[in-house]
Amino acid sequence: MKIVNKIYFLVGVLIGAAIFNFIILYGTQNITGAESYTIIRAGDLKAKVETIASLATSIASGNTNDRPILQDEIVDFDNNLESLKNGGTIRGQAIIPMPDEITPQYELVKQSWNSYRTEASRVQQLAKYDNEVVTALNYVLGKNSELILTTNSLVRGLEELDRDYNAHKEIAAQLHETAKKLEQDAVLISISQDQEARNRIHESRLAFDIGIRNLLGVPLDELGLQDADAKSKSLVPIPRANSKSLGELDELWESTRVRVKTLETRSLQSDEFLKSLSNLNSQRGTLLKSIDTLLDDWNQNRLDRGNEGQLIALSIIGADIVIFVTVLVIIRKSLMPLKMIIHALSRIKEGIYGEKIEYAAPDEIGDLASSFNTMTETIMTKEEESRRTRVAKDEFLAMITHELKTPLVPIQGYADILLSGHLGSLTDKQRERVSIIKSSAISLLQLISDLLDVQKIELGQLKMKKTMTDIHSTVSKSIQIFQPQIDEYKIKVENTVDKNIVVPHDTERIMQVLTNLIKNSLKAIKPNTGSIRIHSAEDGNEVRIMITDNGTGIPPEKQANLFTKFYQVDASLTREKGGSGLGLSICRGIVETHGGRIALESALGQGTTVTFSLPKYDMPADRLV
Repeated sequence: MKIVNKIYFLVGVLIGAAIFNFIILYGTQNITGAESYTIIRAGDLKAKVETIASLATSIASGNTNDRPILQDEIVDFDNNLESLKNGGTIRGQAIIPMPDEITPQYELVKQSWNSYRTEASRVQQLAKYDNEVVTALNYVLGKNSELILTTNSLVRGLEELDRDYNAHKEIAAQLHETAKKLEQDAVLISISQDQEARNRIHESRLAFDIGIRNLLGVPLDELGLQDADAKSKSLVPIPRANSKSLGELDELWESTRVRVKTLETRSLQSDEFLKSLSNLNSQRGTLLKSIDTLLDDWNQNRLDRGNEGQLIALSIIGADIVIFVTVLVIIRKSLMPLKMIIHALSRIKEGIYGEKIEYAAPDEIGDLASSFNTMTETIMTKEEESRRTRVAKDEFLAMITHELKTPLVPIQGYADILLSGHLGSLTDKQRERVSIIKSSAISLLQLISDLLDVQKIELGQLKMKKTMTDIHSTVSKSIQIFQPQIDEYKIKVENTVDKNIVVPHDTERIMQVLTNLIKNSLKAIKPNTGSIRIHSAEDGNEVRIMITDNGTGIPPEKQANLFTKFYQVDASLTREKGGSGLGLSICRGIVETHGGRIALESALGQGTTVTFSLPKYDMPADRLV
């Protein structure tokens, strides 16, 4: 399979797995959210149970306006219960059907609800209060103020009597306080079902009965009292003038006593209502308990399914990891040959050719490996051809320079003999022609020497004889070579190199660098106005020598190749003033062999500055700071 198709397939597998995971996650999230909402709505049924009980009681108390509200709540409960079973909507949001595993709990809730709904309907149809008790309560509360006033009149009427009537006065005061308590307890019965208040009303009635009978001198036997403290008291009869209030109190109490007895023996709420309300409360507890059971089992079922979902999720994650690792392994296996190709390319960069990549799969990388093997074979063949060509060139150059140099030496020697007059005097025309022969021989020897130097530099065979010499004297010797030309052109040459700078260098080779650079400056400057300045600067572990002239300058586009051999800025200028284009190339080779660097800065019409550096210490260039 082609690697592109393989990558497309693997990417498709990863995308498919991602889409599958997204669908599973999205579906699970939706189901989980909907089920959570459903369980919350199931919990709301408990609140509706309480609401229905409250509304039923309110209707039984006479609030008929609550009757349609109760009916709506019952219908709403039925609908919600049905939606929880089969699914639907509650409050406009979707409800999912409950799991089949909790159907028995649902049926129990429904059964309890039917009983509760029946009892709630009975409660709301029954009267809450006993009419006879209500009548009695209203009567007692209406007469109680009169009862309090009458007992108070009795107390004031007895105050005029002497101490023989102290017992009468005490009983009258107790009757007055009892009338007050009776009113308070009747009010409590009217606002709440207070059994203690009913017990106190019973005690107040007995106290009233005993007190009035004792004041009237009537026996207590007919009261049927078994209490040892409830005994008749032998009291002095109250004078007629002071007994009027007692007679009024007796009549008032006789009409009130029957109603008070009704309050103490019968509840304000009707017995039938209380019984039905008790049944409603009992059914409510059963219904609430069944709802709690439903919710608990539902949550447990959800938790169990959640654990199963986690196992499924873990399985999916495991499958995703397996798919991802498989894809990585396949991609890594497919791309492994690229590493081999990169390694082979690095070997080519190091100059090692001919290594082949053993990979023959029918894909793009296989094609690339085959092309690489063909390329490296071609490079190796071309490199071998190039090596043979270089060897032949070097051999030819060595041979030709030697063969050229051999006849030039006697030519220069015989020219000197002729010019010296040892073979006879020469005419001026003859001397001029012989001088040209000598000059041409010298130029050709210099060219041959430059070619030999370039060859040695390229082969790394340029030998240096370094000595610790001050660089100032080396510069001075280089300038002296051009002194005749300097005097002839009337130009200014300054040597401001520090005389105290001593660096290890090959004097002859550095003079060769300086003479080449000075010669180039002499070509660039104009007679009479030209100037050349050679100066120095120390920088860390090296010394920089700068040759600056005020010549014509070099165009920027010509500066990049100045140190390339045989490169000439202006061919016509070279033909006029001579030059082979090897001088700067030789200068760079000599300086770099010393461990230094050389650079040039120039601008048209502003002159040129060539700077080369020499290390202060005799060490390889890569160890210099």
